[in-house]
Amino acid sequence: MTLLQGLAALMPVLSVFVFLVLLRMPATRAMPLSLLISAALALAVWRMPARQLAAALLEGGVVALTILWIVFGAILLLNVLRRSGGLDVIRAGFAGISPDRRVQAIVIAWLFGSFLEGAAGFGTPAAIAAPLLVALGFPPLAAVVLALVSDSSAVSFGAVGTPVLVGLAQGLPEASDAQLREIALTAIGIDLFVASLLPLILCLILTRFFGAERSWRPGFAVAPFAIVGGLSFTGPAWLVAWLVGPEFPSILGAMIGLAIVCTLARLRILVPATPWFFSEADRIRATAHVPRTQARMSLLRAWSPYVLVAALLVLTRVPALPFKDWLGGIVIAWPRILGTDVAASVAPLYLPGTLFVLVALATLRLHRCGLDTLRGATSDSLRRLLPATVALMTSVPMVRVFLRSDVNDADLGAMPMELAGLAAASLADHWVWAAPAIGALGSFIAGSGTFSNMMFAAFQQSLAAHTGLPEHLVLALQMLGANAGNMICVVNVVAAASVVALDGREGEIIRFTLLPMLYYCAMASVVAWLVWL
Repeated sequence: MTLLQGLAALMPVLSVFVFLVLLRMPATRAMPLSLLISAALALAVWRMPARQLAAALLEGGVVALTILWIVFGAILLLNVLRRSGGLDVIRAGFAGISPDRRVQAIVIAWLFGSFLEGAAGFGTPAAIAAPLLVALGFPPLAAVVLALVSDSSAVSFGAVGTPVLVGLAQGLPEASDAQLREIALTAIGIDLFVASLLPLILCLILTRFFGAERSWRPGFAVAPFAIVGGLSFTGPAWLVAWLVGPEFPSILGAMIGLAIVCTLARLRILVPATPWFFSEADRIRATAHVPRTQARMSLLRAWSPYVLVAALLVLTRVPALPFKDWLGGIVIAWPRILGTDVAASVAPLYLPGTLFVLVALATLRLHRCGLDTLRGATSDSLRRLLPATVALMTSVPMVRVFLRSDVNDADLGAMPMELAGLAAASLADHWVWAAPAIGALGSFIAGSGTFSNMMFAAFQQSLAAHTGLPEHLVLALQMLGANAGNMICVVNVVAAASVVALDGREGEIIRFTLLPMLYYCAMASVVAWLVWL
């Protein structure tokens, strides 16, 4: 590969960072520009056939529509709850657990978000956790940052084990079940040391950048509780992975963690004596009583839509139950787009967005609301969705061009594979430090830990053989890097920002999530080097 081709492979990734992070462009401007650059380079340097390029763009449009449907469903459910008064009851109910914003961040972003990742994945946690945090009184920017940073460790076994059972299994077609299990256990073993500190990092971000005093001290003050909160998820997740397999570590780990952390918070064990709030005005809001007009709604009824969402996500994702096959069996397919090997398909009933919409409709009955509530919530949701439409309908097609560039007349692999090859040529002797970065690259580009594992597993396996590193260790680092890349993935950032009306501030979000992503990758390598090498 020539220098020009190497720069062409790097440019789509680089352009996103330059436009969003350095130049601080809104995604509605940055992503169309990045798409144009990617398409031009694919044609001029990669010599990608025009028909292949057009097919990739169309495929990206289909994928973007499915993401928009998820975002719309999440916003609709939130708006119905807001209009029904359920959110006010939920907000007041948290005072019974803890009014402390640090504790609420651990419960909602870290544990509830991890549960949603384990049940559904693919952007669902941020779409639900971020607006719920906003409804509790968190600043929108803080809510999105916390939700994205939290949606990381659980990705290893997200969507009922898909990153292992599909991502690694298809990326390593000759791997046995025992080998996949060894890789997964190594990954969660490293995560016991790395991800268990993420709740503390969440609290430090919260108090240093979003509190009135702008101090690290309140974040460190909750360190014992935060670290126990981290271990309350990673410890049970490791145990479930060892005893049961890769399908349920994130789901059961999060459920056990929620039980432990909520109990500790209610009993005021390890929780600082003085609750922390963003400001004095926030303290007054957080501790206010529920208005009389809403007091007739019980806390259980207020929470029932989210309980129903969680139950439906689990029931429709567990392979042993028939619901997954029933819902996934109805498919709208577009095979051989424009006569190419590119294909797109959608299972509309299986999409999380469909479940969100159904639960939003059920909430009308559960919360005794009329059709006026639905009409108002739908109108608000559609208005909120407009800016995200432009960003997603350009960012996702850009990703597909990047990935589909393996069909070209320049005799090159796809751009991500060539970038990984460049990294290998320079860093093969230090691959334990580079392996997570490749996994993060895959998630950053594709928006999926599953796809990152599928795309780079064989590459990482070959590097392990070349460098003499343990194969299961390198592939575990690939998995953990894919987790980290989820924090800065443009598609996830755009979707989460749109749910809480932060369109145009995507670059600011990435500036917050970039350092936790780098911590995750670096610490995974440090633990691997200290414990396994």
